[in-house]
Amino acid sequence: MDLIIEDNGNEIVVRNMEDLEPKHIFECGQAFRWHKEEDGSYSAIHRNGIINVRRDGRDIVFSNTDLETFHGIWYDYFDLARDYGRIKEQLPKDSTMVKAIEFANGIRILRQEPFETTVSFIISANNHIQRIRKSIGLISRNYGEFITAYRGRDYYSFPNAEVLAELDAGELETVSKIGYRAKYVVETSKMIASGEVDLSRIFQLPTVAGKEQLMRLPGVGPKVSDCILLFAFAKEDVFPIDVWVGRVMRHLYLDEDAKFKDISTYAEERFGNLAGFAQQYLFYYAREHGIGREKRNK
Repeated sequence: MDLIIEDNGNEIVVRNMEDLEPKHIFECGQAFRWHKEEDGSYSAIHRNGIINVRRDGRDIVFSNTDLETFHGIWYDYFDLARDYGRIKEQLPKDSTMVKAIEFANGIRILRQEPFETTVSFIISANNHIQRIRKSIGLISRNYGEFITAYRGRDYYSFPNAEVLAELDAGELETVSKIGYRAKYVVETSKMIASGEVDLSRIFQLPTVAGKEQLMRLPGVGPKVSDCILLFAFAKEDVFPIDVWVGRVMRHLYLDEDAKFKDISTYAEERFGNLAGFAQQYLFYYAREHGIGREKRNK
């Protein structure tokens, strides 16, 4: 797709950008190192760069970047080469999906750094988004390196595997408030730092083989591995099933007794190679509308 991109010095404007809504992207549960500013814009960090994103009418404004950095980092991060309008057209047109897409029309799947994404979703297991964000921030502040201050907030790099592999799990648990997950993070970091699991290889592997590699890591089960595959390795045929996706699938597609495997098989058959996009629309729609919560609370 052809984008109309204007360079205005320290900000880049993409004209008439329909399929990008900062709120949908950052608040849909796929990323954790972002901050909503007082003016309603969103600031985020990726590969040691800081970006601020806001909608201005029909346009999207990316601040704190020049054209070279925009094309070198942010164009790929926001998946701007992909036509999300076409994806929406190709997804099944059942009433649930139509409502989900209409509600979350501005979601795009971010292309995130693999190691940080792996640690983030190990921490996400049986956890809440605000707590996850806080823990990842504590890990970065205590073990990463200071990058810069932007809009009154200090930003730190996420530590690499070699740094986290040297930590005592008890110390990490105390510092980051991640409980039992601390031992998983340390042991996973050791396996990655030693090369026992090579994350860079997963880009070239088929989805099933990539999933097998990730599930060798402590704390990485089916749902966590699917999240990592989708958000770090662009394996869009996965369908991560968490509590919200499970509820919407049981409540609106299957039945209340459907097991994880039933949901996974159904999603694979119904959504095919677009399963990851379908999951994001359904997850955000279900969570924001509390779908399935009423029955659960009876």
